[in-house]
Amino acid sequence: MKAFLIRTSVLIVLWGLFFFSEGTVPSVRSLLICAAVMAVYFFQNSTKRQFMLFLLNLLLLLALYFFTINPYVLALLFYFSVMAIFDLEENKFKWLSVLICISLLSFLIIGKLSGVWFILSLLFYYIANRTNGLASGLKEQRKIYEELLGEYRRLKRVAVLSEEEARFQERTKIAREIHDSVGHKLTALLMQLEILSMEKGEEEYTELKDLAKDCLAETRFAVRTLTTGELEGMATILQLIKKLESESHILVQLTTKRGILSVKLTNEQSVVLYRVIQEGLTNAMRHAQSREVYVELGRNAVGDIEFSIKNKVHENKTFQEGFGLQNMRRRVEELDGKLSIQQREGHFIVKGMIPVTEQG
Repeated sequence: MKAFLIRTSVLIVLWGLFFFSEGTVPSVRSLLICAAVMAVYFFQNSTKRQFMLFLLNLLLLLALYFFTINPYVLALLFYFSVMAIFDLEENKFKWLSVLICISLLSFLIIGKLSGVWFILSLLFYYIANRTNGLASGLKEQRKIYEELLGEYRRLKRVAVLSEEEARFQERTKIAREIHDSVGHKLTALLMQLEILSMEKGEEEYTELKDLAKDCLAETRFAVRTLTTGELEGMATILQLIKKLESESHILVQLTTKRGILSVKLTNEQSVVLYRVIQEGLTNAMRHAQSREVYVELGRNAVGDIEFSIKNKVHENKTFQEGFGLQNMRRRVEELDGKLSIQQREGHFIVKGMIPVTEQG
């Protein structure tokens, strides 16, 4: 948007110089061509047929020069050509340059263009073609980079899913072995104790039966944990950040420091910290032009959790806290924490603190 406004402003200045240099009331023909050129210019940004629209505009400007012999029309012609350098493909720009040079040559032959202007035009379009070639090469490299980045992210998502599936399969295998071996033997032991208790009626078997029941219950609990359990505490947060990165198509630069990995969180703290980071990444993905987000987790001097989520912004415009940011603030404050949201030096920064109530 900013580049479009700059382009439009320069065009308006050039048109102003053209009409001022005419010295008289502009002719209807000049006004009509000016209106047509500007109308086509505004359509250029909303269609894929840019080559045809550039060609139409340049032909209109050549016609205007033919009728007025005004050097400011050549300035407009060159300015549109500069825009075409960065908007058109290399082959299309070459065809456009050849067409304009042939038209200027015809103007030279019929005496409507001086030899100096023609030579300057040839030099300009030679340099323009070389620049267009470099710009096209950079676009191609950018396209290849985007394709490779997309493939990298796809493979990363596949790797994350494969890793999770492998861990789940391994836990399931261990749980099955525990269930089939230890669980079966404990059940058999419990049955034998029941039989002995019924045959001999001795009370000491009661304690042994209770011990066997406790062992069997703990074994079953371990089996359920292996098949359905998740990681606990900060390890959960790190795992979920990794999952968010793979799902959100953004690059998360994660920094951990000051013993944050050893912190044991309550379930409520884990949920709030994860939701805050999730909202921060979502906000960055939605509003920032950059796909890179910096997340920092650490502990302050009294052991509380400190976090920051930072992403680049290209326009330092004022912002209002929407529902997501307000909800983020409410979640943190419910845990007696603090949250600050600010925008400075080209970055949008969310910083906060959550008091630690470690699990026993």
